[in-house]
Amino acid sequence: MNRTLARTWLAKADAEGFAIPAFNYSDIWDFLAIVEAAEELRAPIFISSNELVVADIGIELCGAFGVAAIAKARIPLIHHLDHSRSAELCRAAVARGYPSVMIDASMHPVAKNIEIARPVAEHAHAHDVLVEGEVGRIKGRGAEGSFTGDEFLAQVDEVKAFVKGTDVDTLAVGIGTAHGFYQGKPEIHFDRLSEINAAVPTFLVLHGGTGIPEEDVRRAIRQGINKVNVGTIIHRTYMNTVRAELNRRGDNPYTLDVMKPVRVAVREEVKKWIRTCMADGKA
Repeated sequence: MNRTLARTWLAKADAEGFAIPAFNYSDIWDFLAIVEAAEELRAPIFISSNELVVADIGIELCGAFGVAAIAKARIPLIHHLDHSRSAELCRAAVARGYPSVMIDASMHPVAKNIEIARPVAEHAHAHDVLVEGEVGRIKGRGAEGSFTGDEFLAQVDEVKAFVKGTDVDTLAVGIGTAHGFYQGKPEIHFDRLSEINAAVPTFLVLHGGTGIPEEDVRRAIRQGINKVNVGTIIHRTYMNTVRAELNRRGDNPYTLDVMKPVRVAVREEVKKWIRTCMADGKA
């Protein structure tokens, strides 16, 4: 998988009215379960590691996971570095075989955001790697950072300036979604999404998928979202199932005996989101 092929799949999603789901993994067990679910439903997916996972496992091993999985996968699989605030980490991911990286400098004013993102995009594109940026803010608190302020909406003029100044391939936009669990029903600004989609040709990304009702996810796809990020519900399913299995099996369980049902539970959750994004059968 490379930038050209990844863009081809995003263009297919845009033309056919579905989105490519992007699932965050924590280790090899949920990594495997995510890929298995996508293969079962014949769906293209992104599979993503955030900065905390990379810091804990190491960019070398995370990169090796991706390279090996892409070579073996029976579906289009795009290994993605998610929400990196470090240009150096993005370059390291490129060197380790990631076909997609995100540079997130959205906490800065747009001029500084552009200044940080542009050289990352130039370096990545020179190595045929997809680049994601972000304008506006994703609310909530999680591994990707936290933001609880009111000024989260992406401004259309800033989106246009950022896309022109960086030439990123995909763009996460602040439209009211949040990382983590929502308190009440998410309030997504669909009007702003439509304005952004009309203003730039860039593939658009919805972050904070967990907790958004299916009808709102699909409405966002109809209005221009091409990639949907899902992380929190994957982590919760993983850990809650581990806890249940440990309680059920008592003392001294064997690792594989615990992890087999965990992988089943994660696969089922991933399949729900693949269907929500209408990506099943698209590969």
